[in-house]
Amino acid sequence: MQKELDILESRLDALEASSADKYQKSMISVLKGLVENQKHMVDEFEHLKKAIDLLTLQIFKVEKSLDSR
Repeated sequence: MQKELDILESRLDALEASSADKYQKSMISVLKGLVENQKHMVDEFEHLKKAIDLLTLQIFKVEKSLDSR
């Protein structure tokens, strides 16, 4: 997902550099903002997945220690 968003951002950069129309540049700027926000959301989702994995491991450790008593 991150790679596709990077490619899309590069294409938008190229479009912005080649466009002469002010309206097109404004629209591309909005699209770039959306892509950047999507990239941020993907990063945050990955962090949440890691946190959930670590929390799950801790829960299993606690359950194991309670079972061994």
